[in-house]
Amino acid sequence: MNAPRVRGVRGAIAVDADTAEAIAAATQRLLRAMLERNRLDLDDVASALFSLTPDLRAAFPAHAARAIGWSHVPMLHCTEVDVPGALPRCIRVLLHVTTALRPDEIAHVYLDGAAVLRPDLTGAQA
Repeated sequence: MNAPRVRGVRGAIAVDADTAEAIAAATQRLLRAMLERNRLDLDDVASALFSLTPDLRAAFPAHAARAIGWSHVPMLHCTEVDVPGALPRCIRVLLHVTTALRPDEIAHVYLDGAAVLRPDLTGAQA
């Protein structure tokens, strides 16, 4: 077995609407899937960096994360570059985790409409 190391786990999800409820539900669903697919516990998460497209302003994803117990995880937000034609209403996250998984064993999670961002990982059509 590999020694535990700090690794990055990427994830993204498209949100149906710019509402606090939609942002919270999508964030919680994404975070749960990232932990589950990588067999991680919350104690394995060192930090989380969230980015949101400029059309999402109703709520902070970290607020939704704290609501499901992420109260001791340092979290930060930023806004994605507003590139013409980019996927709208998208939350992205980079988790820094301690894990024995090798980089090629990490399951990066792209849900719903965000699957087109990484078709190489999700099988989605770009």
